[in-house]
Amino acid sequence: MRTTFFVLTFVLVISAVISAKGADTNTVSSTVVTDKAPPTANAPSVVVNNSDICKTATSGAVQTQIFGIASGITITDENCERIKLARSLYSMGMKVAAVSTLCTDHRVFDAMWFAGTYCPYDSKIGTEAKQGWEENPELVPEGSVVFANKELTKKEIKEVKNDQFAKFIISAMALWIGFPILF
Repeated sequence: MRTTFFVLTFVLVISAVISAKGADTNTVSSTVVTDKAPPTANAPSVVVNNSDICKTATSGAVQTQIFGIASGITITDENCERIKLARSLYSMGMKVAAVSTLCTDHRVFDAMWFAGTYCPYDSKIGTEAKQGWEENPELVPEGSVVFANKELTKKEIKEVKNDQFAKFIISAMALWIGFPILF
């Protein structure tokens, strides 16, 4: 039994030495090309650390084999600024001015209109402000649904009148040549 153990141990040691020697003699051939530089356009990091400035940052880069460009910008959030301004005005006791600041956004303007609490107009509030807005619709914030619907109604009325006038002209011409048309 002892002899078998020594023989097996001898065989294992010999096989380990042969396999280790085989690894030493293994050669790998490769070619490394070093005449081309890797692309270098890296997007800059634009850091906005203060949460009270109403800005966000973005950056980007593009690289080709010949030309690369990278840039970074900050984007102002106007709605955030509007809210902060209104909050500051309100804290100073200027409540109407705070509401006026918020009313420059068409969403707030429409919400106030639908609630029946109209945005201040030229130092007027309530129904006087409503009358002022209706007399000067060009001053309403762009995108307002309330005044867009009113403009559509005016256009529809004009289109109906134009259609009726066109039908009248066609009927008159048809009768003039002696061909009755019934609409």
